[in-house]
Amino acid sequence: MDVGELLNYQPDRGTKRLQEEDGDEDAWKKHKSGARILPLAELEGDEQDAEKDTILEKLLDREEDAEVEPVDESSVKKMILTFEKRSYKNQELRIKFPDNPEKFMEAELDLNDILQEMHVIATMPDLYHLLVELNAIHSLLGLLSHENSDISIAIVDLLQELTDIDTLHESEEGAEVLIDALLEGQIVALLVQNMERLDEQVKEEADGVHNTLSIIENIAEFKPGLCAEAAQQGLMQWLLKRLKAKLPFDSNKLYCSEILAILLQNNDVNRELLGELDGIDVLLQQLSVFKRHNPATPEEQEMMENLFDALCSCLMLGANRDRFLRGEGLQLMNLMLREKKMSRASALKVLDHAMIGQEGSDNCHKFVDILGLRTIFPLFMKTPKRMKKVGISDKEHEEHVCSVIASMLRNLKAQQRTRLLNKFTENDCEKVDRLLELHFKYLEAVQLADKRIEGEKHDMVRRGEILDDGMEDEFYIRRLDAGLFVLQQLCYIIVEISSAGIPQLHQRVHQILNMRGGSTKVVRHILREYAENIGVDKTEDFKENERRRIMELLENF
Repeated sequence: MDVGELLNYQPDRGTKRLQEEDGDEDAWKKHKSGARILPLAELEGDEQDAEKDTILEKLLDREEDAEVEPVDESSVKKMILTFEKRSYKNQELRIKFPDNPEKFMEAELDLNDILQEMHVIATMPDLYHLLVELNAIHSLLGLLSHENSDISIAIVDLLQELTDIDTLHESEEGAEVLIDALLEGQIVALLVQNMERLDEQVKEEADGVHNTLSIIENIAEFKPGLCAEAAQQGLMQWLLKRLKAKLPFDSNKLYCSEILAILLQNNDVNRELLGELDGIDVLLQQLSVFKRHNPATPEEQEMMENLFDALCSCLMLGANRDRFLRGEGLQLMNLMLREKKMSRASALKVLDHAMIGQEGSDNCHKFVDILGLRTIFPLFMKTPKRMKKVGISDKEHEEHVCSVIASMLRNLKAQQRTRLLNKFTENDCEKVDRLLELHFKYLEAVQLADKRIEGEKHDMVRRGEILDDGMEDEFYIRRLDAGLFVLQQLCYIIVEISSAGIPQLHQRVHQILNMRGGSTKVVRHILREYAENIGVDKTEDFKENERRRIMELLENF
């Protein structure tokens, strides 16, 4: 509530005027008990100016007093006590006079005033424990369901400032006490219930939704383990509902996409929940807008990328790959790849995630059936120019394309596999030539990285430092980032097509390797290293099957 509203508000005169003008003594009864606090008709002439000046002077005096009064434990306790008294008084009057807002409006204004004053507590996170010890957190959370949305929004504003992530890090101890109390009070469920009733067509209430999402983001950043619990308390359902609501794009929709991506990050529980709530369909529907049209603004582009990230995260769960298939996600991604809009780079990333592992087998077969080979191989043969300020690097593009082809070689059977292998024989095996071109490109990049790492290891040994397993893992990750992962996928494709029983492909691979001074030993070494380091996030069955398959392929290479 702004100062203007406070200045314009005159309960007694307003009541009298309503009675005089409407001739209805029950005029106030027509005012909903849960309505927002609104200014009444303005006073006229000198009387209006004089009253306004008087009230404004008092407000300014109060602000000056607040600045002078130091914020310490005593003043915070006094503030909390005042808040509790005003909250209780407002509640009492609302119960006693439910149909007479003029009876409790003054108490509501007083309650709003103290809530504004309590913002100063956010400057002293080491005193947060007082909010918990004096039961103020319980009272604040209780007011989130207040009939007057102005009060609930004022609570949200206060909580948003109290949970500001920079403030929380100023006092870890105070922050822990506050966040634990909020979680114990089921804050996420209460915030979601409050957002359900807010009308985002009203600016103040739209701001309230934005600040609510900010509270959730702050708490999730401070306590990442909260994400699963938050999603279960109705947040996931609300986010999906808000995303598919037919409202113009705004900052709240962008924020929803960001929170959703955060909830799904490294969290299989939330990924499963989203799948059960038909969230895959919601994501695909929202992304379909960008099939033939680029985002209109940088903010809309950011939302698009958040939705793609959320979809990729969901596809890490095997069950969601089947939901993606049934939702015709492959067809949408295939169209995006052909349209060459901003969405193309992210669509390729989604396609990669959809085809990984045994759970991606059906997606691989369906992709061939919808003529996806005509889409993916042009992207393999020539890395497209990166769009200005958008898209992915050449390395990322080549990584995803090679990963898609490798997944298809792992998963395809019968006719679909034959169609894939025949692609490599077209136009005098030009795709084999491109495959080996990329192989030598990434082999060189990895060799350069290996030289740097060996130099660092030598320096560490000379200084007497110990190379433990943790350090070796770090070096391996650096090699993957330098291009080793793409090289591993390329070597897998080379061995697959060479061992497929098509003499033309086998001869062409070995011919180019000999011409360029390459070696089958290098390819074998890279794949053996890959087999030994299959991701820790994979199941033991998957690792064992993959190792066995690679060893069988190497025998025929």
